[in-house]
Amino acid sequence: MDDGAAVAVGVGRGAVAVLLSSLLVALPLRCAGHTNLKSPQDIQVYVVNTNFTLRWNYTGSDTNVTFSAEYRWFEDFVTNETEWKELPGCQNVTHTECDFSSAITKYYDTHHVRIRAERREEVSPWSSTFEMNPYLIALIGPPGVELQSTNGVIKIKISPPEANQVRKMWIAHLRFKYNLVIWENSSNAEFRSQSIFPTDTIDDLAPDTTYCLKVQATLPLDFQEGLFSPIHCVKTTHKVNDLLCATDVSVLALNMKFHLHWNNRYKQHVSYNVQYLIGYLKKLHDDYSMKWLSVPGCENITDTQCNFSSIISTTSGIYYLRVQAMSEYNKSCVSNEVKVDPLITNEIGPPGVKVDISDVLLHIQISPPGGSESEVMREHYDLSYRILYWKNSSNNEEEIKMKEIKQTIGTISDLTPLTLYCVKVQAFSEVYNKSSHYSKEECIKTPGATFVTALIAVFLVATPLGFALYQAYNKIKYVFFPSCQPPLNIEGFGGQLLSSPYLSTTEEPIENCSIIETIITEEVNQTDFKDYIHSKQSSRDSGNYSNDDTSGSKVSEETLENEVV
Repeated sequence: MDDGAAVAVGVGRGAVAVLLSSLLVALPLRCAGHTNLKSPQDIQVYVVNTNFTLRWNYTGSDTNVTFSAEYRWFEDFVTNETEWKELPGCQNVTHTECDFSSAITKYYDTHHVRIRAERREEVSPWSSTFEMNPYLIALIGPPGVELQSTNGVIKIKISPPEANQVRKMWIAHLRFKYNLVIWENSSNAEFRSQSIFPTDTIDDLAPDTTYCLKVQATLPLDFQEGLFSPIHCVKTTHKVNDLLCATDVSVLALNMKFHLHWNNRYKQHVSYNVQYLIGYLKKLHDDYSMKWLSVPGCENITDTQCNFSSIISTTSGIYYLRVQAMSEYNKSCVSNEVKVDPLITNEIGPPGVKVDISDVLLHIQISPPGGSESEVMREHYDLSYRILYWKNSSNNEEEIKMKEIKQTIGTISDLTPLTLYCVKVQAFSEVYNKSSHYSKEECIKTPGATFVTALIAVFLVATPLGFALYQAYNKIKYVFFPSCQPPLNIEGFGGQLLSSPYLSTTEEPIENCSIIETIITEEVNQTDFKDYIHSKQSSRDSGNYSNDDTSGSKVSEETLENEVV
């Protein structure tokens, strides 16, 4: 081999070695997770009853791709890491959904689900984790429906969702409520919705008409609504008009006294048996046709009314009543049923009212509807009372006043004396939005001024009058009977009384008198005379005239001098 050939062979071997080494490097990298496969997206779990379906989207263009899912759950609120497990029913599936109902048995625990794409040895990264609590996301499945058309009505029997299933998402099937949607099978059909019991009768239907319906189960307390059942259609028949049957069955209830009334169209002898059914029996999925009971006192009667108050043992229950008519030929016919919800069916009667007058107040005493023995009316209705009162006069424009109270005793003030007042009272319950008729009018006339009023009036008049008389008395006493006596030196000389400041100050003429005595007086010391003159002058100056007239003082002084001489 020449040198050129050797070189060529060497180059070729080198190229092959580089290619092989690149392949060897690429293979472990791909196996280590480096792949072109995309992860599934939009992971969702749909739960209906105990049926679980996992769905997702895949946007890759790869072919021959399969999908496998894993799951884990946290029991008793434990949130630590739990080992992932293969999700049964969701391994190597070729579609974008799978059923894994058999894998989930803990309906109240938190679960995690994830999924990836696979192609032979290639795998995509895991999708985002979907978290779920089965009970919280589960939908109520459709109920079972059975129909029977007879005598112009449709009898329906409903079986709950998950009937005859071992594993159940909804344990308390008695909590289910059922909604019915029914319509005529025509082009201009009108849909009608109503609530029904598991075993019920649909009436008010046209004869020889095809009706279609569907039923939905709900859990109102959990705010959950289920899926509707498949649509069922049935044709009605003609209703037999049997004159023996009681018609227009109705309930009249007042103050918790319940009476059933009906009409009789049968012209021959007929007797009646009134029957009742306790309401909760209709909520069961069992046949209750043999559980109707006779109302005591309303068996084999000929009247068209019955007092069934004795069977109302609780105000919170529901009752159903019907009338069975029986002819003398042992033929019988059962009327339509009527529903009785005691506190809703019952009507409130007017209360009793008594009025009385005391001083300046009008007292109103109210007797609750049904009398004092009717504790049900007081306890359950939480009654209040609306009082209307007015002046009963010829003036039609007198204002009617209103007052609302909770007690059975009320008072009205600001009354006009010698006026006829009228009162009527209405009982009402805000809880049940019920009210009675007004009671009979009760009127009473207010008296004239009472002793207290007269006493107050006398006091108001006598107080200022007494005060005025007291002041006048004090002034008269002060003028004519002064408590202050004149000095003794003035009394000793027979001087005049002191003048009162309340008497007139007009000067009165004063007579100058001299007393001639035959007694020989001793010589008076000049000093004593001057003291006497000074004392006399001081006493004169304290009188009323000393301020205005000095002449009187001079005359008196001269007179004294003459007396001394």
